[in-house]
Amino acid sequence: MIDMQSARDRLGTQKAQALQRLADLTRDFEAVVAASRDTNADDEHDPEGATIAFERSQIEALARQAEHHLEEIDAALKRLDAGTYGTCEVCGNPISAARLEARPTARVCIVCAASART
Repeated sequence: MIDMQSARDRLGTQKAQALQRLADLTRDFEAVVAASRDTNADDEHDPEGATIAFERSQIEALARQAEHHLEEIDAALKRLDAGTYGTCEVCGNPISAARLEARPTARVCIVCAASART
């Protein structure tokens, strides 16, 4: 049986962590952009330019992942409010408490998740 308050607490903790991570990444991105403004880096011809472009790209990718995780958390919270949290979106069976504890944003049961990978 799923303890809905415990699930809400886990999701709340994950949301706070994801928001902090996104804020940190935003600061990191702004620092890289500011540092690149202070140099005369030409991404094409300056060896440092390629590094700066790579760092910007890496931070942008990590920020997109954090934003996606926030979207998944918000969707899980909406499922909690709607009373559908813990129900597989594919087969309609319950998602195991162990899976939800390990992955509170899970939308599908382990059987459906495994069959989707094959």
